[in-house]
Amino acid sequence: MSLTIPHPSTLKIKDFNYDLPEEKIARYPLAQRDASKILIYKEGIIETDIYKNIDRHLPEEALITFNQTKVIHARLFFEKPSGGRIEIFCLEPDERYHDVISAMQQTHEVYWKCMVGGAAKWKPGQVLELKTEAGDTGSPGKLALWASLEERRGPVFIIKLNWKYSTNHHSKSVTVSFSEVLQIAGALPIPPYLNRAAEASDEVRYQTIFAKEEGSVAAPTAALHFTPEVLTRLAQKNITAAFLTLHVGAGTFKPVKSERMQGHDMHAEWIEVSKAFVKQLLTFKKSRKPVVAVGTTSARTLESLYWIGVRLLRNEWNEKEAFAVTQWYPYDHPSEVVVEDALAAVLKFMEDHNHLKLITRTQIIIAPGYDFKMIDGLITNFHQPQSTLLLLVAALIGPDWRKVYDYALSHDFRFLSYGDGCLLWKAKLH
Repeated sequence: MSLTIPHPSTLKIKDFNYDLPEEKIARYPLAQRDASKILIYKEGIIETDIYKNIDRHLPEEALITFNQTKVIHARLFFEKPSGGRIEIFCLEPDERYHDVISAMQQTHEVYWKCMVGGAAKWKPGQVLELKTEAGDTGSPGKLALWASLEERRGPVFIIKLNWKYSTNHHSKSVTVSFSEVLQIAGALPIPPYLNRAAEASDEVRYQTIFAKEEGSVAAPTAALHFTPEVLTRLAQKNITAAFLTLHVGAGTFKPVKSERMQGHDMHAEWIEVSKAFVKQLLTFKKSRKPVVAVGTTSARTLESLYWIGVRLLRNEWNEKEAFAVTQWYPYDHPSEVVVEDALAAVLKFMEDHNHLKLITRTQIIIAPGYDFKMIDGLITNFHQPQSTLLLLVAALIGPDWRKVYDYALSHDFRFLSYGDGCLLWKAKLH
């Protein structure tokens, strides 16, 4: 007998609120990544440990997935001729680029979706300029960066950025990518709720040890706790680590302001998975071995893969669509397609089109009422009240999310990006 579950769009966000005292928010990480505490939840039972021992709480021959995205220096501060300062926060590339990688590799100019602090002070037609010095491109040099406001789309602006870099040895211009420009001129965008400026230590600690693919404006924080030693212990237990990419957007911090979820526009994010990863995932699902996602970003990517497969089998999807999975698609178009068939469809699509990687965007929202297809467990941090991330946790373990959070609050767990975390096993439906 199937359970009758209301459409998640009818959920009231106030039902996912809890009191988070300021002192519970971790302003800085612990000195040792894997010394953070971890809460383990399974079938109503809670126990605690530290991340260094997480291998003890994962079954042998499991697949554990990590997001290998890298946080970019997304905050650019421009000085107006009058002396005022305008901040440009680079969110994601404009649609004219096929993916984040190609946009980051532009060498003269680029168009980017941005938020602008002090936009009212930016006069139409005014070009802002930022000048700085750096030696990260091989030899000391000077960078000049210009910003032009091209278009406004609600709270988001399309900004044209162009630049020139020259070495100190001669005035000849040197070709540098936008990736290098951000590294030279930008600041790391640590979460706003830390209420502090980024520091030198954040350059290391706000990146995972396997950060590789540039494009995020926030770290996949669940993976910040992992060290080479922890990965070695997982391997010794025959637990396979696999890597995917979801570029985290600023929308991850976007509060839900509507009373019901139907009024909330879920942010879209770029995902990237290799053909080898899809093959590996298919093998594990066929053998019924557990799959554990590290972070809500990994979970959203894995679940999106299922729905991409479903849409391919339904002949609904092509690569030119804005989103591979729209916000409410899983709820408006439920599917009985088995996971193996969905993954096989994704694999066939990649092979038919000679794709070594599948690069697309997902807008999926995972909230109570969602039927997880891919993951058996989730490793994640403790999230903000009334957030879409908390909704995902509630979808996985049901009403016990409040039991987990109450326990963490009363047992001195540290919350949010630099805080402790939890290993949550999917609730069984009876």
